[in-house]
Amino acid sequence: MNGELTHRPKTAACYGSDLPDSAACDNAANESVARDDVVSTQASQLTMWRLRSQTLDWSRPYVMGIVNLTPDSFSDGGRVKGVDAALTRAEELLSQGADLIDLGGESTRPGADTLSVEEECLRVLPAIEAIVHTLGASVSVDTTKSEVARRALACGAEIVNDVSGGRFDPKMYEVVESGQGYYVCGHVRGESIEEVHKAVDPSENEVGDELLARLLSMPAWLRPRTMIDPCLGFGKGLQSNLSLLADSGKLSARLSAPVLIGASRKRFVGELCDLAIGDRDAASVGAALAAVRAGAHMLRVHNVKMTVEALRVFCAASTLGKGAHV
Repeated sequence: MNGELTHRPKTAACYGSDLPDSAACDNAANESVARDDVVSTQASQLTMWRLRSQTLDWSRPYVMGIVNLTPDSFSDGGRVKGVDAALTRAEELLSQGADLIDLGGESTRPGADTLSVEEECLRVLPAIEAIVHTLGASVSVDTTKSEVARRALACGAEIVNDVSGGRFDPKMYEVVESGQGYYVCGHVRGESIEEVHKAVDPSENEVGDELLARLLSMPAWLRPRTMIDPCLGFGKGLQSNLSLLADSGKLSARLSAPVLIGASRKRFVGELCDLAIGDRDAASVGAALAAVRAGAHMLRVHNVKMTVEALRVFCAASTLGKGAHV
């Protein structure tokens, strides 16, 4: 790498934009990739996220590529070690079509080691700086610690992805607001990762109620800069995960916020198809397409290439299907 900005965010209206009929694709962007029988919050009702290198206007599904700097993550722990490896992996994901990079330094799997603030910062901050300054990418930091979030925002991250939704650290909202960041508010029950994975499986309505309470407890300035994540797999059983996935758009409409879905390689995907963790990418793409059809706005995935290719076909076919019924 030569230090130049190598990432140029996509400006196309949707993933099918390379088709000959670009006007049809632009029309789909202004509507929704979802069919008429699917509940979806229209892009015009949501606040755009104006990041440094791109604007997320919610007119198409966005893809967040995962870079884990953890030795003990459930899926790919130990595969990316150090700044150079993180930079190489981020560049690969961006070239495959990722819109953002989600960088994490602490595993949230059951039984994972808990890191101090300093340990987590040593893992993620140099990588954030390198990815932002070398690739010009939009970076999200995956953390539940407000001090890690504060330093990450100062290093160039623009989004804080907090699976705890502020439950683990009551200073999180204040830090994101003061750092003028954007926020992903996750849904979990419990005050630690161990408690989360032992929690009582919530109903779909309870997830919505609890996320609404968190939104209302935020500073007013932060609410329109917040995306919600029902956190599939975090203290939730198979049926709950499927219901939340299928009703992504309903959750968005109820809370007037974009929705992120992270089903990639999760246990419930493996349960449905009887697959080991390393064999779940194709099934994860199925979950991703179901989420987009339901009205999800962003997908957090490991296999960006497979997901983006599937989305390109899905959006193109949805566009034609929508036109055929007009």
